[in-house]
Amino acid sequence: MYYSYIVIITNGVFQVTPRDQVEKRVAEFLEICRRQGVKATHQRTEILRELAGSEEHPDAETILARVRQRIPAISVDTIYRTLRLLEDKGVIARVGSMRDRTRYDANTDRHHHFLCTECGMIGDFYSDAMDRLPVPREVSEMGIVKGVYVELRGTCRKCKQKTANTDEGRTGAKP
Repeated sequence: MYYSYIVIITNGVFQVTPRDQVEKRVAEFLEICRRQGVKATHQRTEILRELAGSEEHPDAETILARVRQRIPAISVDTIYRTLRLLEDKGVIARVGSMRDRTRYDANTDRHHHFLCTECGMIGDFYSDAMDRLPVPREVSEMGIVKGVYVELRGTCRKCKQKTANTDEGRTGAKP
């Protein structure tokens, strides 16, 4: 069996997303555009392709830098307008606003996020138990809940390891 993947290298870390998953999301976007009479421009498609190929939940500036490698003349305004359009159409979601930068996620399947409070990493996870969390009565009284997205915040493995290594260097003892 042959698999095709999109490999993204960020800060020396390899992230792999199956190419068929990326292209499926792009095809869904193109179909939404066709149904709703929205132009599916090359720039919009490349912005979505960049976002769909990443599992790191990049912010607009990161997306801009990466898309500019393929489309050097793309503007900041085009990035922001496209991200807003993609969000409005339900193709992407805005996730945790860590450190004053909005981050985006092309994975619109029901899932939740772990946010590292040290480095800002955002990771996806799936949990049937969290999907079934009851909506508190107080929230139901505010309005109709259309979805529940859980964000867990803590320290990722890499940051925890850095802290452990730093502590080990100070004390001379292993944790």
